[in-house]
Order: sequence, then C-alpha cells, then structure tokens
Amino acid sequence: MPRSTAQKPDKKPAASKAKPAEPNILELDEDHKPGFDREVTLRLFSYVKPHRREFTVAVLAMLLSVIANVAGPPIIGWSIDEGIRRRDMSVLFIGVFAFIFIQLLGFIGFRIQLRNMAVIGQTIIRKLRDQLFDHIQYLSIGFFAEYEAGRLIARVISDVNVVREAVTFAAVGTIREVLMLFGIIISMLLINVPLTAVAFTVLVILLIIANVWRIYARAAYLRVSDANAKVYAELSEAFNGVRVTQAFARLGFNYNRFAGDINMESRRAAVRAALISGVFYPTVELIGGVATGTLIFVGGVLALENRITVGVLLAFILYIQQFFFPIRLLAQRYNLLQSVIASGYRIFKLMDFPIDVRDEINADNLPPIAGRIRFEDVSFRYNADGELVLKNIDLDVAPGSRVALVGHTGAGKTTIVKLIMRFYDVSAGRVTVDSHDIQTITQSSLRRQISVVPQDTHLFSGTVMENIHYGRLDATEEEVVAAAKAVGAHSFITALEDGYLTDIKEGGSVLSTGQRQLLAFARALLADPRVLILDEATSNIDTQTERQIQEALEILLQGRTSFVIAHRLSTITSADVIVVMDHGEIVEMGSHQELLELEGVYHQLYTLV
Repeated sequence: MPRSTAQKPDKKPAASKAKPAEPNILELDEDHKPGFDREVTLRLFSYVKPHRREFTVAVLAMLLSVIANVAGPPIIGWSIDEGIRRRDMSVLFIGVFAFIFIQLLGFIGFRIQLRNMAVIGQTIIRKLRDQLFDHIQYLSIGFFAEYEAGRLIARVISDVNVVREAVTFAAVGTIREVLMLFGIIISMLLINVPLTAVAFTVLVILLIIANVWRIYARAAYLRVSDANAKVYAELSEAFNGVRVTQAFARLGFNYNRFAGDINMESRRAAVRAALISGVFYPTVELIGGVATGTLIFVGGVLALENRITVGVLLAFILYIQQFFFPIRLLAQRYNLLQSVIASGYRIFKLMDFPIDVRDEINADNLPPIAGRIRFEDVSFRYNADGELVLKNIDLDVAPGSRVALVGHTGAGKTTIVKLIMRFYDVSAGRVTVDSHDIQTITQSSLRRQISVVPQDTHLFSGTVMENIHYGRLDATEEEVVAAAKAVGAHSFITALEDGYLTDIKEGGSVLSTGQRQLLAFARALLADPRVLILDEATSNIDTQTERQIQEALEILLQGRTSFVIAHRLSTITSADVIVVMDHGEIVEMGSHQELLELEGVYHQLYTLV
C-alpha cells in the first residue's frame, strides 16, 4: 500500500468565494477539433521548458545525425569516381574511412538525441501523472459518482503516454526529418538539376497522398483512442463488481457484453487504423520503387552521354532511398501531432476541471474540538437543477452525544453525514463545528478530527498493519494493536498466517465481510477522533460479532460525538437522540422511549422490524 513520506499542505489554491457555473462532466470526453491548438501546444511546451539544456544538447546531437545522413551519398559517389574508376586505392581508403567516420558521428548524435529526449519524456510523463493524480484526488465525491474510473485511468495512462511518445520521438525528430529533407534536396540540386526534377515530381505526388491519408488516419486513431477508453472503463467496472457478477451468475452476460460489443469495437477501430496504415506505407514504397527505376533510367541515359558519372548516379539513388524516409515519418508526425493535441486537450480539460469543494484562501485550521455539531436551516441539492435532498434542517448536537439517524432509504441520512465531513457544500444555511462554520476552515483539519466507517469498507493492497495504520500514519505498532483489540479484531488477525503482517491484497479479498468491517473500525478508532460516524457500519457484521464489538464501542464512544446510521433499529435504542427523517426533513426527534410514546413514524419503523 502506498505510504506518503510528506504531509499534504492543508490549503489548496482557492478560487473566489463566488460559485462558478456548474461544470459539465460530459465535456471531459469531448473530442478536440482537428487542427492546431495554440493554447494546448504552449501548455505542453511549458513542461519542456525546465529541460532547456537537455533539449539543446539533443538538437545539437540531432544535427550530427542529419549531417551524417546527407553527407554519406556524396562521399560514396566520390569514392567510386575518384577511387574505383581511377583505380586509386588511397582515395578509396580515404572515402571508406570518411564514410565510416561520419556514420559513427551520426550514430553517436542519434543516440544522444534519443537518450536526452527519452529522459525529458519520462520526466514530463511523471510530472503530468503526479499533477493529474493530485488533482483527481481533490475532486468531489459527486464527480466520482458520475465519471467512470476506467476513463480516468485512460486519461492518466493512455493520453499521457501519447504526450510522452511525442516528446521522446517527435519533438526533435520532426526537426530532424525537415532538415534532412531540405539537406537532401539542396545536395541533389547542387549535384544535378535534371535528376532533382525527378525527385521533385515524386515529392509532389507523395505530399498529395500524405495529405489525403492524414485525414482518414486521424479519424481512425481517435476512434482507437475512444474505443480503448471504453475498454478501460468496462474492465474497471467488471472487475470491481465481480462478486455481484458471480452471485447472479451473469458471467456469460458480462462476457458477451465485453467481447461482443466493447472489445469488438476496439478491434474494429484498430483494424481500420491498421488498414489505413497498410494502404499508405506500401504506396510510399511502391512510389519509391518507381522513382528509383525512373532515376536509374534517366541517370543511365545521362551517364551514357557522359553528362554525369556513375558515382553521381549512385549518390542520387542513395538520396532517393533516403528521400522517402523523412516524408513517411513526417506524415506519421503530423498524425502524432494531432493525437498529442487531442490528448493534451483532454488532459488539461481534466486538470482544469473545477474542484467544487475548496478551502477559502484565508481558511484557518480547526483547533481541537469538543464536538458540538449544528445544522442551521440547512438545505442541500446535489446539482443546481436537482431537487432538494435536505430541506431546512435544524439540528444541534451537544458534545459527546450519540445521535442515531433513521428513516426510509433516500430520506437524507447519509447526506447529513456527508455534509458534516464536507464532502459537499450546503446549498443554503450552514454547518458548524464548535461554532466554526466548516466552510471557513481547512478540510484536512476538519477531517483529522472526524472518523467515518462506511457500509462498504475499502481496504488497500498491503498488510493488515498498514491498513489499520492508514487511520493515523504516526501511530505506533502498539497503538495499532490496541485499536484492533478494542474492536475485537485482534483474535482473528493473530489467527492469520502472518498475523498483522499478512498481505490482504486489494479490497481485502482474503477476509470475510465482517472481518473487513472490523478492520475499518480499528482504522477509524486509531485516529482518535472527536466525532465518529458509523454509516450502516454494522450491517455486514453477524449478530454474534456485533455483540462482540458493542462493549468496545460503548467504551470508545465515551466522550465523543457520534452519528450512527442503522436500518436495524435495535442497535440504536441507547442513542441519546434519535433523528427520524423523511423525504429530506426531520419529522421526529427524541429518545427511543419518547419516540415510541409518540406512536408516529419511528413507532411504525420500529414495530415493522
């Protein structure tokens, strides 16, 4: 399980207090319009800027590679004309040595270029992923409820990889291909104009073909990218829900959905992209072959007329072979440029997605609290156009009180505790902790004094010790063990193969549901919170285990303000205050006995149990 070595700052840069227009999550998957995007390009180049020295070295090294490629054919031609044709071994030796030397310089330059750009690319990919990961963590709980985790993974993995590929291979590579192309053309013009005219004819044809190809190729590659994102999303959802899938025997259904629809669409997109590439590259090779044949014919005629030498003809043949290489790569670079702009657009769209629950610029850290929680005429809706989930809630909870929230599903119980944790901001009214409006204090200082045990326990990859430690990273091993003992988890932990050092894998798959819940109790209690929230926390624990932890909870809840959400009303009869909710409103409030005597909503709920 990842362990942070540095504390996250309490304050994240905040916008103005006025609420911006509500962002549209669907816009995150919008395709970028074809063409150059100056803003995205400049933002991408800003990541290269800190590496100016490495970039400059890569460009200088690239020039060596270009010189080696352009200078090679004339050296060979000179060796043939002045060495072989005149039977001068010393000239031939010099020509061969010069050719090998210049190629060695090109090899060194090309290697330095690739090494520097690979280092820059990997550094940029790390920075981009760090920034994306950091930003995504701060997005609201509502964002994750609407946006698929698989698509987020696609942004962080696939789109960032496209940027890395562009930096590593295309940034300097494109300059290299352009310089090489111009170098070849200038060299050919200096050697012989008629033969250069043949090459120019081929160049025009290739540019027309490449221009048509890039249009179809870009659409095909975007389709591949979108199809891959859907595969990521489907895999994430399917694997996270595998228990439900197996429980309902829907393995075949899921397989048909994945293999027959989503993965098949990915295959179709990839095949189409491959077919488009399969048309372009063989066409380039065919044209290259025709051009070489034409050049041999024209050059042969000129050689027979003694207008050029055999060495010049050979140099031109070598140039024409090199001529197609940069053109083919430039066509690829163009599509890569389009892909990187599209990927950069999606990356920055996600990176700029507003964090709707933010600390104010001057937010203070919450001092140690007694645990008084107040809701003052609080109303709340999850989105601007939605219905009110909570309506005019007034609630004053004294420090150390045990409050039970009951009501039918959808009554607003869980929303109450989400607002206490400030997972969302209220739509109207305010929530205070010890008279501090929670919107004026930092979220981290608030949540450090509140622990929550949700219904669905999440355990991380790692040991039992590390998972409990997650509640308070500076806790000692003795404190971890004490917390486990307090909730009755110690006995089953020590019975595991490696005790507290047992690796429980992602999600705690080697543990029973009740055992995972007990670890969540231990993790929450290790944090030593002033406010403890139990959101259906005992729903997955059998009656015997529940009785086992009740005594521990009685001790541990002493002096703490606690909020308990439970459908089994028998578990909350000892609460100081029972708050009965219905359709987002508090309809009854009082002790267990007082509410039974009212013979109202609570009485109906309790007698139905």
